[in-house]
Amino acid sequence: MESKTKNRESWLAAAFAALAEGGVDKVRVEVLAKALKVTKGSFYWHFRDRTELMNALLDSWKLGRIAAIKEQTRLDGREPAQQLRDLLALYGGSKPRGMAIELAVRDWARRDPEAENVIAEVDRERLHSVAGLFAALGLAPDQAFARAYLFYAFAFGQGLLAPGAAADRAEVVRAICADVLVPEAQTAA
Repeated sequence: MESKTKNRESWLAAAFAALAEGGVDKVRVEVLAKALKVTKGSFYWHFRDRTELMNALLDSWKLGRIAAIKEQTRLDGREPAQQLRDLLALYGGSKPRGMAIELAVRDWARRDPEAENVIAEVDRERLHSVAGLFAALGLAPDQAFARAYLFYAFAFGQGLLAPGAAADRAEVVRAICADVLVPEAQTAA
């Protein structure tokens, strides 16, 4: 029966694909069933209704993002500046599906209080973790937090610009921005 009904993870994967492709309005049971080549009845084997699916989607996104943030900001003997540069490079356009999901969840949060709460929780973790890397460079707490804020404003702002707007200079611009955003380690005063 599993092959005819798929599993919960298959439905969530299809929902993430739909979210990346067309936003929250594209996440519809009929569309997902068609993509999975199963009947709508398969959906109800795993979820009570679309609301339960959407809550599971938000929860899965939140847990995945927080786990990734913690992994991406763990130093493990690495220099904080290099870790920040490596993290910034992850937002350089090499993962367009991830950025599409991120932007779709953020758009969803503009209309849905639960999604807004999830975004706030993930952003708090992002800012806290990246501010910790900036603090490890010797920046004062307020300076470290402000750098983390600018870091993510730049990272997500790239996703809002048209890819062809600076296609011939994108790598050079990203490198210069990284130099501006990520200072060298400062000596403690």
